[in-house]
Amino acid sequence: MKMIDLNCDMGEGFGVYSLGDDAAMLDIVTSANIACGFHAGDPLVMAQTLALAKARGVGCGAHPSFMDLWGFGRRPIHGQSPADIEKQLIYQIGALQALAHAQGLRLGHVKTHGSLGNMANEDIDLARAVARAIKVVDPGLIFVVMPGLPTERAGEEAGLKVAREIYADRAYAANGNLASRKLPGAVLHDAEAAAARILDILDSGAVASLEGPRIPVRADTICVHGDTADAVAMARAVRTRLTAAGYVLQPMANWL
Repeated sequence: MKMIDLNCDMGEGFGVYSLGDDAAMLDIVTSANIACGFHAGDPLVMAQTLALAKARGVGCGAHPSFMDLWGFGRRPIHGQSPADIEKQLIYQIGALQALAHAQGLRLGHVKTHGSLGNMANEDIDLARAVARAIKVVDPGLIFVVMPGLPTERAGEEAGLKVAREIYADRAYAANGNLASRKLPGAVLHDAEAAAARILDILDSGAVASLEGPRIPVRADTICVHGDTADAVAMARAVRTRLTAAGYVLQPMANWL
């Protein structure tokens, strides 16, 4: 049996502002990465997203970031020590964990957001700080990582379960990290093409980079971002292709 998880970043509204169609996405994906208040989300949004996921049997995880509401967590923030960032992550994961506990839910995973994730994928000290934060909050949490990069190494060193992730809607740089959103072609919008690309990656064990070379990857979970206009259509196309190819979609925490 070929198991796979389909995840989406969500709960990314704040106050009166909303972003993405979380309700529609939760009818498609199997795991939700929920913003924890630093790049988006507030206690009400976080609690509502948890409730929507619970009602649909979707696995819930924390999606912590740099403290950057203004920049949606997508601005690189330098000058903070890994120890300081570790404490910020403990704070964010713990906040969502408490809100989940209040609804009888248990968080299953942690996935870093935006620039924090990109930087941790290139900095082993930062990656280790993320792994330490996850482990001290709950060593049973799954660390969502990019294959072949420092986050994978840090998760394995810490003895955490890791879920290796590939992206349906993002292009890759030659080093295996995500290509900068500033580059042409870094964000993919054609749902059917993205879905076909995912099957090619899973079948071949490699993904083409923007520069050309193919990068070897393993995958336990596939991400579709929820903050683009075509996000729901892309998630639906990916799920349809995966099901047709014989994959069974279940939350990562159910089988990893």
